[in-house]
Amino acid sequence: MHVLHGAGHAGPSALAHAYLTGRLGHAHSRLRQGEAGLRELVVGFPRADIGGEITPMIPGHLHTGGQLGPALAIGQGTVLDAPHRLSVVLIGDGECETGTTAASWLATRALHGTGDHGTVLPVVLLNGMCMGGPSVLSTLSRAELTAYFTGLGHRPVYSDGLDIGQLRQTVAEALGAAQPLGIPGPSSVLVLILDKGHGVPAHLAGTPAVHKTPLRAPAGVPAEFDALAAWLASYQPAQLLTSSGRPRPHLLPALPPPRPEPDGLPAPRGCVAASAQVAAHAAGRPFAQVVPEVLRARAEQGPFRVFSPEELASNRLDLTDEHGRPVRWAVEVLSEELCHAWAQGYTETVRHALVATYEAFAPLSLSLIQQQLKHRSVRRHAGLAPLPSLVYLLTSLGWLNTFTHQNSGLTTALLAGGDPTLHVHTPADPARTAAALTFALRKLDRCTIVIADKHTNVHHPLETLDEELRHGIAIWPHLAHPGPGEPDLILASAGDLPAGALTTLARRLRTERPGLRLRYVHVHDLTVLAEDGNRPLALAPEVRPPLRHPGTDHPGHQRAPRRRPRPARTPPPSPRLTVLGYRDPGRPVSQEHLRQFCGLDGPGLWQLATTLTDTPKEITA
Repeated sequence: MHVLHGAGHAGPSALAHAYLTGRLGHAHSRLRQGEAGLRELVVGFPRADIGGEITPMIPGHLHTGGQLGPALAIGQGTVLDAPHRLSVVLIGDGECETGTTAASWLATRALHGTGDHGTVLPVVLLNGMCMGGPSVLSTLSRAELTAYFTGLGHRPVYSDGLDIGQLRQTVAEALGAAQPLGIPGPSSVLVLILDKGHGVPAHLAGTPAVHKTPLRAPAGVPAEFDALAAWLASYQPAQLLTSSGRPRPHLLPALPPPRPEPDGLPAPRGCVAASAQVAAHAAGRPFAQVVPEVLRARAEQGPFRVFSPEELASNRLDLTDEHGRPVRWAVEVLSEELCHAWAQGYTETVRHALVATYEAFAPLSLSLIQQQLKHRSVRRHAGLAPLPSLVYLLTSLGWLNTFTHQNSGLTTALLAGGDPTLHVHTPADPARTAAALTFALRKLDRCTIVIADKHTNVHHPLETLDEELRHGIAIWPHLAHPGPGEPDLILASAGDLPAGALTTLARRLRTERPGLRLRYVHVHDLTVLAEDGNRPLALAPEVRPPLRHPGTDHPGHQRAPRRRPRPARTPPPSPRLTVLGYRDPGRPVSQEHLRQFCGLDGPGLWQLATTLTDTPKEITA
């Protein structure tokens, strides 16, 4: 069983439960059960090294508090393909106002026929208030509330929580009526109706003051101190704990035994070799053939799911069986946030997943991705085992889409965030896309964005693929000047459309300007362009990277450019470096006009290249 808290401020209850089960002491030795550990926990709250909210520093928690809205969907993701699992999701009535939670109730219908799944028991904490005013849900009458949940496919079970015996009976009833995900028919939801801050001093109950810090200065205000003492004493701690700070015997049957955090996955081996084999098999074949093959092959290797916001067919991802029906491991629902949250719950329970969507719609999940990256960062800090990577495939790129479908903001924002696990793959052709996906789905604890257009039909030699996968960047020798000396012009591409445009330019330059010394570089992973030390693949001065300003090093020793552009930021003006890429045209334009506007049309590139070759320069697209 997993418990997911929709509210980030539930840290005290999570800490208390982890202390009672003994798991907190296993993770933090100073907080072991006993008088010293209990005193350390209480006096030190909120501890700077753990915090007062829910994070992976408290054992057993799959998502970080403050990620408001997706708890129910994440809980649903945790039980997919896990019929043995029960996830109890505690949802505030204010959280029910978020779009992600609102969509999660009905979206379980999209899971019908997708496999054997576990059970989710939602518990709505209907205390009537958000941070500063009444919640929308609390304005419904009991009849309206029942009609609302019934219409969403759930059967509400109510309790006011005041009578412990009645509460136990209600929980048992809700559990008995809960249905595994994907089973047609209503499943239960427990609606717990209590005043906000139940148990606090009477004059504070049901007011906005109890949202976080109802008593502002009890250490210095005697009246507040007395109120705090009476409040805490009302929980009758002597009936729960012995004088030595351990749970009393009558509680032990209700507590699970201490257990360590579950093991993660073994470190993968042979990622580059396996990816290169996939690319060799995919060489010369279209996106619509090779990418579905990669996903089908991954599904045959073990638990794996693809989530997409109703875009699989549009994205040339045919994931149907021999009868034309969708495969059980691919789920479509028209909500970017749900697709991410389902994938998050799936990967946080040690299974692999992929989210496939349009480039323009992916930014809808930006906040959820950023919050999951923060959660993963704290997991690493806590020394927890690595988990499957978060992998996104972005197709239907802005170059070939209408104005409303042009938005590369997800990549820009994630690169600006600086998470060291982020990798942004910009493969040059379908074979490299197949290799990048194979590579990403085998690696652990990464966030990988693979950007590849579904229409790409240009193919390039694969002799440098190994270097591109290992280092994120490589010289393409078939387009580079074979002789010694510094190049007159360096062309560097990132992505399939830029690679097609610049390789066409390179061939023309070699034909019409045979004396021009040319070097061609493809950037397979944008994170190599980060400043040295910021990311694992960032180009360092002491290595021999191929992208550099000519004339800055000693003969025979190539060094990185002394002023490299930082991803997601406009490079500083420089007479020696010209960066081309997508720019918002501000209005609907044709595909041809968009390329002209961005400087990636054939005549525009030729004019720029011939102008720049008066002085050694670089063109990066």
